[in-house]
Amino acid sequence: ASRDDVDEVLERCRQAALTLLDAAPRASGALRDRLLAKGHEQAVVDDVIARLTRVDLLDDERYARTLIGYCADRMYGERGVMREMRRKGVGRELAERLVREAAQEGVFVDAAWELGRSIARKTEGLDPQVRRRRFWSAAGRRGHDVATVHEVQHGIFDAH
Repeated sequence: ASRDDVDEVLERCRQAALTLLDAAPRASGALRDRLLAKGHEQAVVDDVIARLTRVDLLDDERYARTLIGYCADRMYGERGVMREMRRKGVGRELAERLVREAAQEGVFVDAAWELGRSIARKTEGLDPQVRRRRFWSAAGRRGHDVATVHEVQHGIFDAH
């Protein structure tokens, strides 16, 4: 293939990548999967991703930190955030490191308490068993750990 052909293939892949990034922020893993699914060659995709990373249009750590904030706002627990990170194509090591940092900062405990308060407001006046069950169900779906859920249940639902 001539140099012009190689440049054209690279440019097509680069344009496809920019279009995908314009539609929504993505982790490099998710972008790689989408470009490969569109039929671009692995080597070309890797080159485009490396270039986008160099010019700071693709930053997995920044993306993952934003995703943790989004998940915390939606009252997710540690497991829930890890599930979202995997789903969104964030690498395992990066996801584990950032989730560990967020856990040390108390992000997931705060989210569990916020979820407890939210469920308590929505279930006011209902049978105490129903209120606890709804809290446990919501906490499970969002990936909170059992010890934290017990603590919040005791602090919010058993206190009354």
